[in-house]
Amino acid sequence: MSAAPLIRLDAVNKSFGRIVANNAVCLDIYAGRILALLGENGAGKSTLMSILAGRLQPDGGRIFVDGVSVDILSARHAHQLGIGMVYQHFMLIDSMTVAQNVMLGQADQGFWLNSRKMNATVAELAQRFGLAIDPAARVTDLSMGERQRVEILKLLHRHSRVLIFDEPTAVLTPQEAGQLFQAMKRMAAQGKAVVFISHKLDEVMAAADDIAILRKGEVTSHMAARAVASKADLAREMVGRAVVFQVAREPQEALQSVLRIQGLGGGGLDAIDLQLRQGEILGLVGVAGNGQKELVETICGLRSPLRGELRILGRDWSDFFADHRWDGNLVHIPEDRRGLATCLSLDLLENFLLTTRQGFCRGPWLLRSQAQVKVQGLMETFNIEPRNPTALARQLSGGNLQKLVLAREFYRRPRLIVAEQPTQGLDVGATEDVWKTLLKARQRAGILLVTGDLNEAMSLSDRIAVLYNGRIMETFDAGDRGKIEHIGEMMAGVVPSAKFGAKR
Repeated sequence: MSAAPLIRLDAVNKSFGRIVANNAVCLDIYAGRILALLGENGAGKSTLMSILAGRLQPDGGRIFVDGVSVDILSARHAHQLGIGMVYQHFMLIDSMTVAQNVMLGQADQGFWLNSRKMNATVAELAQRFGLAIDPAARVTDLSMGERQRVEILKLLHRHSRVLIFDEPTAVLTPQEAGQLFQAMKRMAAQGKAVVFISHKLDEVMAAADDIAILRKGEVTSHMAARAVASKADLAREMVGRAVVFQVAREPQEALQSVLRIQGLGGGGLDAIDLQLRQGEILGLVGVAGNGQKELVETICGLRSPLRGELRILGRDWSDFFADHRWDGNLVHIPEDRRGLATCLSLDLLENFLLTTRQGFCRGPWLLRSQAQVKVQGLMETFNIEPRNPTALARQLSGGNLQKLVLAREFYRRPRLIVAEQPTQGLDVGATEDVWKTLLKARQRAGILLVTGDLNEAMSLSDRIAVLYNGRIMETFDAGDRGKIEHIGEMMAGVVPSAKFGAKR
């Protein structure tokens, strides 16, 4: 490229104890282009971008902005330099309006707020970049895709020249993801530099101008997207081996019922009817915030059913959880792997033993050495890095932490598995491994797969149920891929349902 880069990272290093996250990383980011940052879990992508966004400080190396060496001391300093980042977990105030969130913390608003002027400013900004949204709407009433647009508008209003997105489509419907990438292209066309971290290679091939790949903390490739022959080549470059994008789903006979729900209501749920049998995977798809949390917590015993009937392994809900033997029959893989699934201050062996102690106790004594041997083997099987059972959970990347949770729960060989977003944040190689593990597990279990990834649901599920606003809109045969667009629209509540009619 002939133009000078807007951002240049020169030999940037960052370590966390013995773990090297970034090793002499050199990377150029250009105005007017979209850069996709790829790599396996733990490759150092989020760490590198957090350094650029001012949330972490590098151990060495230099950062240049417009050719001038700078030390980015904080997120506020990064904003002053025109660098902003949209994180996976949005940082919005639900009780405030869109315009109020966008303007929050801006120094030029004066003592008195002019709501009409604020709304007009945000509306104009939204229109310019194709981010349709009502400035007067309260954030609590918005979908996840709309909330993401608010985060983007916050950065655009601050005149950010570099916009960084960390796994931006993780909570979006396919339609919302397409709208996001159209907005990114408008930003690039108006001179912004856009960087997005992703594991979804179809999105990368469709949206990126440039692609940079990190492996074990180092940039191994930096190329124009048009130079990539196929996503298979891109995957091989990322993980060092060939990757299968569709796993073979052998026919499996559905046996006895492991979960039966009839008329479940209350607490955000509306007359839920579901049945799941051993030998099948039921995909539950929907945009986050439409009742998934309430339904999963009820099934897993974290909240009581208010109305209707819920039976697990042929037993009434209250009888099932009154028997201590339920613990080995039902496992929950929560979406919040850092807050619910693990304890970050404990090491990996201790996190394994949080739910899996059977076989590693003799009377009151814990057989720690035997447990450590088992954990070491699971870390190798699931390719968890670093392969050190004494490493603290907080030292792992999000993807490696997820693989630890999956290894722990599958080891218990349950009969009912409730898996929320099991591959969210995983690289293509790890996703393939998890898919194969889920398909193998259904031989002895029924699996409720709660996901926002339609490709994942269609690849793994025998049936797909669409959840919107606390209701099961319809249930589909997963073998009909021609319904992907229809299901995506139903997830957003914009198409009629045979049961409930048009939603909005």
